[in-house]
Amino acid sequence: MTRKQLAEHIKAQSSYLCVGLDTDISKIPRHLLSHTDPVFEFNKQIIDATKDHCVSYKINTAFYESQGLKGWEAMEKTVNYIPSTHFTIADAKRGDIGNTSSQYAKAFFEVLNFDAITVAPYMGEDSVRPFLEYKNKWTIVLGLTSNPGAKDFELQQTGEERLYEKVLRTVAKWGSTENLMFVIGATQPEEFINIRSILPDHFFLVPGVGFQGGSLKEISEKAMNKDYGILINVSRAIIFAGEKEDFALEAKAIASQYQLEMSGYIK
Repeated sequence: MTRKQLAEHIKAQSSYLCVGLDTDISKIPRHLLSHTDPVFEFNKQIIDATKDHCVSYKINTAFYESQGLKGWEAMEKTVNYIPSTHFTIADAKRGDIGNTSSQYAKAFFEVLNFDAITVAPYMGEDSVRPFLEYKNKWTIVLGLTSNPGAKDFELQQTGEERLYEKVLRTVAKWGSTENLMFVIGATQPEEFINIRSILPDHFFLVPGVGFQGGSLKEISEKAMNKDYGILINVSRAIIFAGEKEDFALEAKAIASQYQLEMSGYIK
């Protein structure tokens, strides 16, 4: 998916919501466990209920990898079920020496056909480059994350800048605004003005709204750019909104609330 297509879909949907399919089999409604593939059945109903209110889905691969072969099969069926209009993200946080990263890129861009993958930049450009070589695919690099441990490294001062600032400035040179995004956590709202001064035109994937307490209003006001430039990821607050047979309707109601608020911020 191109940047233009993503921006057009955001405008058409009046939404920049990304629904996180962090499908923990221990938390899905019990009645689904009788299905041959309960994880896929859960995801299918969530997608059907929320697709009119979001523009993207993010699959956290850990919840599928932990289930072995069945988990991988559920992940493949899920990404194939998502409408082609919606931006698909493999939240895999890969990153290794070049020939290994090439295989990760093949797995998620060719075999599973995701639009984007999250990548850890710690090993440098040669570990990220294989992902950037795919046309119309996106590499989403960890910048400033929403977890408490961000202070251990990302927020540490390194000379005249903090480590995460060095990462943003350096990695931005490896790709372009057409194939490179950054993960910026919503729990660091005070940093967004500074981050936009460093990266005025890139898209950000923003986790941390919802159960982690990030403010949609504050992030939207500080981070949006001319092409909208943000995907707000909400996972548990949407997909686990209900525990009974009407769980999908509960998820739809929450996704609709996010879309309604977002429509007020879209210019």
